[in-house]
Amino acid sequence: MSPETTRRSFLTAVGSLAGAAAMPSAAGAQGQSDTSADLGWFETFRGRHKQVYDYGGFDLALSEPYPPLRFPRNYLNSIRDTLRVEFPDVNTAVGVTNTAFPLNATDAVWKKYGLGERFKIVDPMTKKPAVRNVFLEGGEFSVKALQARGTVFWQCRFALDAVVQQLAAGTGRPVTEVRADLLEGLNSGVRLVPSHMLALELAQGRGFSYVRV
Repeated sequence: MSPETTRRSFLTAVGSLAGAAAMPSAAGAQGQSDTSADLGWFETFRGRHKQVYDYGGFDLALSEPYPPLRFPRNYLNSIRDTLRVEFPDVNTAVGVTNTAFPLNATDAVWKKYGLGERFKIVDPMTKKPAVRNVFLEGGEFSVKALQARGTVFWQCRFALDAVVQQLAAGTGRPVTEVRADLLEGLNSGVRLVPSHMLALELAQGRGFSYVRV
């Protein structure tokens, strides 16, 4: 089986599992660091202008030469330069699920589970499969730069469970170990939500315009 076929099989399985009903193993995340039931933070968005970016089917491997987070960055810059408003009068949210999961993972998770190799993401500095989150910092298109401007990143728990199952199968590690690693290995500030679909509904119900990436 070719590397590309293996990658497609992995990503297809992640998407299929994430779209299914909650798996029985999901309950095991409760009591560790699963905060998906806490949705009160949605009430903190009080800006006059709001956009939510749906990264549900975004393939990070295909983002070159354009930064994958250019969409919220471009919106924030254009509304700042045109209407002269910024956070907290402008709210942005990045919804992450399925193939976009690596956006929300720490360097430690990238390295331990070989996310660069599995998702075919190349480190622009080494020109090899990334062993760090190449989207986390380093310029205005980075996760941290957007967070500094008020952007909230969320992570679908269903999709996280799907990735847990795939990584456990691919590495031979116990599911409980992988789940703990991934729950604890979300970037600082990432909000865990019960499902991507629910979070999108809650965001749009609070005045967010929807952008499919």
